[in-house]
Amino acid sequence: MYKDRIRIYRSVIESGLETEKNGYCVYWMQQAQRIHYNHALSYGIALANKFKLKLVVYFGLTTSYPEANMRHYTFMMEGLAEVMTELEGLGIGWVMADASPDEGIIPLLSQAQMLIMDKGYLPIQRQWRKKVAEQALVSQVSGIYEVETDLIVPIEKAHEKEAYAARTIRPRIMKQLHDYATPVQMDEVTMKWARTDEEIVKTMYPMFKGTQGFNWLEYLENSPVNKEVPRSDLYHGGYSEALANLDHFFIHGLSHYDESNTPAKDYTSKMSLYLHFGQIASLEIYHRLLDYANANAVPQSSMDGFIEQLIVRRELAFNYCYYRSGFDRFETMTYGWAYETMEEHKYDDRPIIYSLDNLERYETHDIYWNASMKEMVETGYMHNYMRMYWCKKIIEWTSNHKTAYEWAIYLNNKYFIDGRDANSYTGVAWCFGLHDHGWKERPIFGKLRYMNDKGLNRKFDMQAYIDRVNLMVDGDSFASNEGQQELDL
Repeated sequence: MYKDRIRIYRSVIESGLETEKNGYCVYWMQQAQRIHYNHALSYGIALANKFKLKLVVYFGLTTSYPEANMRHYTFMMEGLAEVMTELEGLGIGWVMADASPDEGIIPLLSQAQMLIMDKGYLPIQRQWRKKVAEQALVSQVSGIYEVETDLIVPIEKAHEKEAYAARTIRPRIMKQLHDYATPVQMDEVTMKWARTDEEIVKTMYPMFKGTQGFNWLEYLENSPVNKEVPRSDLYHGGYSEALANLDHFFIHGLSHYDESNTPAKDYTSKMSLYLHFGQIASLEIYHRLLDYANANAVPQSSMDGFIEQLIVRRELAFNYCYYRSGFDRFETMTYGWAYETMEEHKYDDRPIIYSLDNLERYETHDIYWNASMKEMVETGYMHNYMRMYWCKKIIEWTSNHKTAYEWAIYLNNKYFIDGRDANSYTGVAWCFGLHDHGWKERPIFGKLRYMNDKGLNRKFDMQAYIDRVNLMVDGDSFASNEGQQELDL
């Protein structure tokens, strides 16, 4: 179950327990904000039971996480509220510090016999873990472990370097999928967390409130969290919400997954929202998918298509952000041929230029783009196919490619619930040639893949998409194409 998932900084087997500490087994939860299918939590329970220690889960709630706002924090706290309740029922402690995770954990390390961390993939997460591991070594923590749990095939086993495209990583992942897609077993906790333990924690964390009486919404309202973007009224966080959405998708969307690119249809799973915060594991989704398919007639093409997105494309995105230095900067996010073609078309005439404010207010001539931006701003989500069109039009309507990239990332991270994610950075970079190849040369785009409204109209019922967005946001529909201009460069 833990094969190739554990990085050992210090082994308790070799070092022995610190005899001067009573201590706890501490699991720092960050990437995997869940109970179920969590290898790190499961390993923490196993270690705590083996060495007769109580287990406490620590979470550092930094209110200044880069680019995060009320929409993101609300979704996250809806999930953490469930985690708190479940942990209490399992006899596991909970400590949430109002601090950057790497700073807030320091007092608890003085009482820690063992530290377990879930693996993070983005630079800030890796920096945090390096700092905490170093501090734990100084604090004489007896066992220090990092456990990978958010990818099915561990990232360094899937590929030892950046994969050029899906076709180069797909066979590696599928070949190893059976070996790593094993269920996660979780033992019962033998040493239960008690109120006396909370009293000890209060001496380290004066603001500690435990799981009882914690009003997380009030906490966020009174915190310095960026409140520029409000919480979504349509999408709510948490494991139970993830399962409800997944069940709905299995019943209503899975058999039609071949049509999931159709913007007018609601055939997508919405799992990216929950996967972003680690509220559900891709491994659990995969197992539930297999169980559902075994009991129901699901077209093989739908199964293959969903697995491609859930596992191959998602793990390709993490591979990109893990191995590519500067994945989040225009100068270093894509391939040489893409930079060459953008440079060649740097000074092309751009007939229509919009300001960032125009874009945020979805005030363009393109009613399809406006609908997609409206969906994004008002709900925190956008249909997957429209995300590609959305970004391609930003390239077309800005003064240069660098500005287009930076605005796309800014808007993506600001409004999407699943923004600031490996999939987000990879998706935007794809629009600038990443994991793609050269196409017919055009003004502005050069050899970058091009998309236009005529293509949307040819493939889809776009008025139905507009109506669906307006129904979601306003409760009504808009049934006119008048005033739309065509821009076919």
